[in-house]
Amino acid sequence: MKIVDVELFVSAVRRSQYPTDDLPEFLLVGRSNVGKSSFINTLVGRKNLARISSRPGKTQTLNFYFVNKSFYLVDVPGYGYAAVDKKTQHKFGMMIEEYLEKRQQLKRVFMLIDFRHKPTEDDLLMYNFLKYYNVPVTIVATKVDKVGASKKDKNLKLIKDTIDLVVGDDLVLFSSMTKLGREELLQKIEDLTVETI
Repeated sequence: MKIVDVELFVSAVRRSQYPTDDLPEFLLVGRSNVGKSSFINTLVGRKNLARISSRPGKTQTLNFYFVNKSFYLVDVPGYGYAAVDKKTQHKFGMMIEEYLEKRQQLKRVFMLIDFRHKPTEDDLLMYNFLKYYNVPVTIVATKVDKVGASKKDKNLKLIKDTIDLVVGDDLVLFSSMTKLGREELLQKIEDLTVETI
């Protein structure tokens, strides 16, 4: 898939602001410092479509990126960031829950985790939360380029042992530096987008 057109369509805080054109949507979730902005920019081939902040936890809305006029990437607030107060965290949780509850257009969730570390308790909670809503998930292990070749197998095993993926879910290794995983993910999006048209 060649990305020719991408724009931030809307930043929503409630259901009434979501796009109404019934096009396929792909949700992006992950911890606040996992590299979601870099992931979006790499995926769509733009340098600064999604702002990369030195302050994690900056995204406070559901950002719908309209890609190739055929699907949306939906970026939600990161989780597990201590500097965001409990009330705001709760608000984020409600926002994501409202989206997941009734969003027929959602085709798959890309859940980003940091390849360098064991998945956190927050990662496990998020995966189980997504499974509660019965949505298919691709785990995207980011920052793979920062792990030496000798440790890659060990880190991969640690992720697979920690997050017990259900049948139909999968794992893709990703690097915004080397573009590893980009084509595989774009192919996945293309397959799921074609299915619905």
